[in-house]
Amino acid sequence: MLLHLKIKNVLPDKQFLIDLAHTKMPYGKYKDRYIIDLPEHYVVWYHGKGFPKGKLGDMLRQVYELKVNGLEELIWNIRQQYPK
Repeated sequence: MLLHLKIKNVLPDKQFLIDLAHTKMPYGKYKDRYIIDLPEHYVVWYHGKGFPKGKLGDMLRQVYELKVNGLEELIWNIRQQYPK
């Protein structure tokens, strides 16, 4: 018996990253702050608590990975290269 695995593409697409670069937190203490600029401790707290559902949750999950790996600058560069 052959085992077939479907590998999910873990890299976000270009438009997702552009949207992430321009998305601001819609509520809470950090409302209207770009989500890439949220304090790391806040994103880590969300990681432990559970990210919200939907696109915001997907973006916060990506921000978590970027912050853990020190890659926020990639998103800052995207924001400059693709202004809204």
